[in-house]
Amino acid sequence: MKKSLRILFCVVFSVFSLPLMVVAAPKTYSLSSPDGRIKAEIKAGDKVSYSVKFDAKVILAPSEIAMVLDNGVVFGEGKVKKTYSWKNADKAIPTVAYKKAAVDDVFNCLAVSFKDCAIEFRAYDNAVAYRFVSTAKKGSFNVESEKAEFNFPEDWTAWVPYVRDGQDSFEKQFKNSFENYYERINLSAWNPTRLAFLPLVVDAFDGVKVLITETDLRDYPGLYLNGKGSTVLKGVNAPYPKDIELGGHNMLQGIVKSRENYIAKAEAGRSFPWRIVGIFEDEKDLTNCDLVWQMAKPADKNVDWSWVRPGKVAWDWWNDWNLTGVDFKSGVNNETYKYYIDFASKHGIEYVILDEGWAVNKKTDLFQIVPEINLEELVSYAKSKNVDLILWAGYKAVDKDIEGVFKHYSAMGIKGFKVDFMDRDDQMVMQFYEKVASTAAKYHMLVDFHGAFKPSGLERTYPNIINYEGVAGLEQMKWGAGEYDQVTYDVIIPFVRMAAGRMDYTQGAMVNCTKGMAYPNNSSPMSQGTRCRQLAEYAIFEAPLTMLCDSPSNYMAEPECTDFIAAFPTSWDETVPVCGEIGEYVAIARRKGNDWYVGALTNWDARDLVLDLGFIGSGKMTVFQDGVNAHRAARDYKKTTMELPIDGKVQIHMAPGGGWVAKISR
Repeated sequence: MKKSLRILFCVVFSVFSLPLMVVAAPKTYSLSSPDGRIKAEIKAGDKVSYSVKFDAKVILAPSEIAMVLDNGVVFGEGKVKKTYSWKNADKAIPTVAYKKAAVDDVFNCLAVSFKDCAIEFRAYDNAVAYRFVSTAKKGSFNVESEKAEFNFPEDWTAWVPYVRDGQDSFEKQFKNSFENYYERINLSAWNPTRLAFLPLVVDAFDGVKVLITETDLRDYPGLYLNGKGSTVLKGVNAPYPKDIELGGHNMLQGIVKSRENYIAKAEAGRSFPWRIVGIFEDEKDLTNCDLVWQMAKPADKNVDWSWVRPGKVAWDWWNDWNLTGVDFKSGVNNETYKYYIDFASKHGIEYVILDEGWAVNKKTDLFQIVPEINLEELVSYAKSKNVDLILWAGYKAVDKDIEGVFKHYSAMGIKGFKVDFMDRDDQMVMQFYEKVASTAAKYHMLVDFHGAFKPSGLERTYPNIINYEGVAGLEQMKWGAGEYDQVTYDVIIPFVRMAAGRMDYTQGAMVNCTKGMAYPNNSSPMSQGTRCRQLAEYAIFEAPLTMLCDSPSNYMAEPECTDFIAAFPTSWDETVPVCGEIGEYVAIARRKGNDWYVGALTNWDARDLVLDLGFIGSGKMTVFQDGVNAHRAARDYKKTTMELPIDGKVQIHMAPGGGWVAKISR
């Protein structure tokens, strides 16, 4: 917040202490959202708790918060010194490579100050959030634990992303890829042996949805949730690693062998992550949530970020370098990548990625390149075709020499790295994320964090973080097409995972299957659901760096669909949720310049919807819709053109597992 604005609205209240021999009675402080519909009550005395109401109905019952340090200090206990309140009314904060050109940041704030810390609360029209701030002038300490409670007043249902692996201990669950499918359960039915990662959504009263997530997560471990047979969810953080060994996938991961008895090292004067309780009266608005971005630390104003170039990527790994009709053996070699570059150039695709295989396997050394690849030659060839290259790299291979890797490959002309297999979010690996982001920015390189947790604000601080995985994307179909229900998952994640931000889902399959017909296939993978579903996902899923996952051979056999998705923008000037229901269907409209792109997905139920697009006005529509036989042959589709109706009402039909997508030009 601008200093002048803060001074203008700041009101300081002194809180007088009782005599030392008397236990301080709790004080209650109130904080309301700008529109007055959300009210938080904070009680501070020997302990701190907060509660939240929406339209006078309880969202959260009193929930305790605290931070326990190793020096005997507990942030959130003891006598309150002062409270401070202020308002923030910043309008139209410009963004970089985001789902809208600008974000409004309007909130009311209350800070409760103790001897060595403050707890800052914010109330937005769609959220309450808090964070701890160390106010000591100097010194260091360890955070032994953090208490973060979410005490729901009733046994509501929740969309729970349990960690999939290592179910017998929390320690084993701290190593995970943050890829998940959701279980919808009552809060009291939570398996007490299981952790879930964020975001998580709870179904409250009258259709209201409650989002739990975090942001400004820097140099601190991520938050998991756990329940123990009640309606209270409690935060859990991975302890700080003590001993780490090189291992895991192709010797590219850090395997934690033992941990310290604290979760984080800290210096005095720092702030800690925001804990967010989002409140959405209409669940479709979850698909357009800005909370994670707007509460994170802004990017450096003095840095020119105009070089950050979002775009689409021709991807090699999902389709197993599987080409047909060529006179060379396809695989990890220059001939294959020149073919991908030619394909990208022809269709205006900005990037080609060299995924795992270009560096010598199991050497954890990104300067050892396989003999079949001549990177300098490929960079030069791509440049001549107006295409740029991105390289895949494992976590420990990058960590071995972060500065050297980015300096060397930037000088060569490589434009970014897809960094994979972190598979943790303890403090040590969080420090790696920021070091990679800052070093890559120094050399004007993009970063796509794969094998990663959800977005948690660092992408605002470093806009060159162009994507995150943290999603069970289409790659799951290579090995789990018969096991996983990807179609239902696709209409959950826009409301839950995507509420935190961008996701590297990697859509675009041209081999499509009806229910029960998909099967695992590494070299010729397929998608569940219809062709139009894959096309519509380019409008539904937020991803400034968006993959075209299938083989150039498959795309060239489907020129009409390929031309359509290859021309899609990947960052937007405006996003408008149209309609949706978690696990059932979703429709979103996005604008780039004068053009609108509207997508819709359904679950395995055929569905008829009326989309109200009156906010667009007029325009010519190019529509891809499920064909009349798409329920039997998922690849069946129909392309039509029409004028947007005067009333803006568009009737659509989607087959089981289907989709619908349109471009509207004005």
